[in-house]
Amino acid sequence: MKYELVVFDWDGTLLDSAGAIVRAIQAACRDLDLPVPDNARASHVIGLGLADAMRHAVPDLAPENYQAMVDRYRFHYLSGDHALTLFDGVPAMLARLHAAGHILAVATGKSRLGLERALDHSGLRPFFSASRCADECHSKPHPQMLEELMAEFGVTSSATVMIGDTSHDLLMASNAGVDALAVTYGAHPHDHLLEHAPLACLHDVAELDAWLMSNA
Repeated sequence: MKYELVVFDWDGTLLDSAGAIVRAIQAACRDLDLPVPDNARASHVIGLGLADAMRHAVPDLAPENYQAMVDRYRFHYLSGDHALTLFDGVPAMLARLHAAGHILAVATGKSRLGLERALDHSGLRPFFSASRCADECHSKPHPQMLEELMAEFGVTSSATVMIGDTSHDLLMASNAGVDALAVTYGAHPHDHLLEHAPLACLHDVAELDAWLMSNA
């Protein structure tokens, strides 16, 4: 076993939620009469902690309006998150990795409350041994999430791999000294992910699963 600890991002990697996040950011801006970011700018912030994401998506947002923006974003996202689905093949892939003895974990820009809700709704909770969220650690690309997960299980950086759909995931992995895999079906485009030199760019869950079966 090359990778004892396999860490997944959530939104855009396991859950097909990138579009819903973009729409919620844009709707929150409309509610507050703020400039509405285009799809590319709104999708770029996916994976960051919520406060950081709002600051990047709406650079002119005044500090006193941060909380209102976060509240409106949550309103729009949570009104439809029950309809979001996992990418095809995710449960089977996680079940196989879990059965093979890998330690599975989540490192996400979601809040703890948001991740707990998502774990329950998706049915994926039994597969994961631990998780870290942006409201209890530094936001990506800071390495704290990965460093804490490795410390929790006593796993070295060489035995850890991070899987995500954004440059924030890949930079976090680099900052923690761990290998990274990019998936191109989420928030960030293929060319942007390649700039950060992942081990591979996988175009769907079937390709990701096949890579892990052969290399993990």
